[in-house]
Amino acid sequence: MDAQGRGRAEDIDPADQWVLNPRTGEYELRLPPSAPQSRIPAPRSAAPADSPAPDREVPSPRRRRSAPEEPPPGRRGRRRPAQKKSKGKKILLWTGGTMAFVVLAAGTAGYLYLEHLNDNIQSVSDDGASTGGFQKDKAINILLIGTDKRTGAGNEGYGDTGSAGHADTTILLHVAKDRSNATALSIPRDLIVDIPDCPTAQEDGTTKVIPGSTGVRFNNSLGQSGRTPSCTMRTVTELTGVTPDNFMVADFNAVKTLTSAVGGVEVCLAKDINDPDSHLNLPAGKHTIEGEDALAFVRTRHSVGFGGDLSRIEIQQQFLSALMRKLKSNDTLTNPSKMLKLAEAGTKALTVDSKLDDIGKLKDLGLELGKLNTKNLTFATVPVKDNPAEKTPVTVVLQEEPAQQVFDMIRNDVSFTEVKKKESEKEKKEKAAVAARLKGEKSDPSEVRVRILNGGAPDGSAQQELLYLQNEAGVTKSENAGDADAEVAKTTLEYAPDQADQARALAEILGLSGAAMKPGESVTNAQGLPTMTLTLGKDFKEAGAKLNAPSKAPEEAQKSTADKVECAK
Repeated sequence: MDAQGRGRAEDIDPADQWVLNPRTGEYELRLPPSAPQSRIPAPRSAAPADSPAPDREVPSPRRRRSAPEEPPPGRRGRRRPAQKKSKGKKILLWTGGTMAFVVLAAGTAGYLYLEHLNDNIQSVSDDGASTGGFQKDKAINILLIGTDKRTGAGNEGYGDTGSAGHADTTILLHVAKDRSNATALSIPRDLIVDIPDCPTAQEDGTTKVIPGSTGVRFNNSLGQSGRTPSCTMRTVTELTGVTPDNFMVADFNAVKTLTSAVGGVEVCLAKDINDPDSHLNLPAGKHTIEGEDALAFVRTRHSVGFGGDLSRIEIQQQFLSALMRKLKSNDTLTNPSKMLKLAEAGTKALTVDSKLDDIGKLKDLGLELGKLNTKNLTFATVPVKDNPAEKTPVTVVLQEEPAQQVFDMIRNDVSFTEVKKKESEKEKKEKAAVAARLKGEKSDPSEVRVRILNGGAPDGSAQQELLYLQNEAGVTKSENAGDADAEVAKTTLEYAPDQADQARALAEILGLSGAAMKPGESVTNAQGLPTMTLTLGKDFKEAGAKLNAPSKAPEEAQKSTADKVECAK
């Protein structure tokens, strides 16, 4: 994303132009007496950065408000009258996204002057790589990409000269369907992956398929060979099995401008750091940093941990945790000046996908994310190990078992933290009934009779599972019954009440949860005998693999929660 030409802040601070109307409890635009009351500062593209921004007509408002009475002399400006009790609630509603990443917080603040902020937003096509955009009644997956492309004044010392940029910092943010928890999963830039073929929209309106690459660094999924963020999105889907709903891309300027807009972020160092590469030079202890210092903090790696990219990921996660604590604080949420500066900086610093190119959509997304509590927001890293193919390792590869466990948890919407929820008596009874399906006697595998249907698993899965059950699990009375009538998301086992002991035995072999067991009816097989029905869903991975989602994140994921203060070591 090119940040050049954005220039300095407008001569008139937008925060100075919005004041609280005590009668309505809402903020309204008021300009100095010499300025026409129907105008607002022009967007950044209307004039050079070092010249006063010319006025332009206000876009037609979506809802008109009656003009308030002119305040008495000396009462104009930032001074605000006593607040109504409902004011804080309204501000919290508008700025709910501040509890998630700063980019989303800034979008939420844009509720105050939508059209002006819409002019700031830059977007590129998702090229069909997304789900089509987040939905309020489903789990949300947002791909956050930080590029090392050198753009904007003051960034000459960062990134690769002349480079189109890479996916330098990538985080898959998963928000639970019930909004009770979220996971921010960092993907190492030096992870060896396969980049798929990427259909990519061109400037002339045509689509070009950029060939994929096998066994390359993850960061090559962006910028190289003409790859756009949609290709990074496809690579993440290939790696994790999770298709992101939307993406957001930020360059170096985003960290600098957004931290300055919020008034700085408090970080902690366990030791003195003087890193000439990132330009971070701070003594041990707590510091409030912004601008260049904030960028230096998230870029340092040689002076922390083992000095590699994984150490840099840890310090970035600590920084983001601190940033969200600051954004969630009343000092930010109830400060209109800060929120407006965040809105200006955020919408100028980001590039979003074409399904998220409207401030109203950003506001809706922010409100969904605003329901989170930082104690249930987990930062984790994809479990990796040094590349064994390299004599002196400079890249990493997956630790297959723990990595797949992490991916399974995200795919199955499982929290990385223990979330305590209030349950009704009905919910408690239903939960107990599901758990009870796994309790009781189990038949010997040789007595289990089951037919297998393919309900959305890869072709040939039913036959592969049949061979596993017969040859390795001792379930000899099993058969392949072909394709199911319809595809299903999750694997299920349907059985009659008198087959419960068989169902429990098969559930133990396959790793089925109580929720996957469906008491119902048996069917009659070709021999006229009653048999259970195992329907393999889209969650089926391979024959013999356990089907239940893991309930606990592996230690290799290096997880931490956003509510805890940690010092970089």
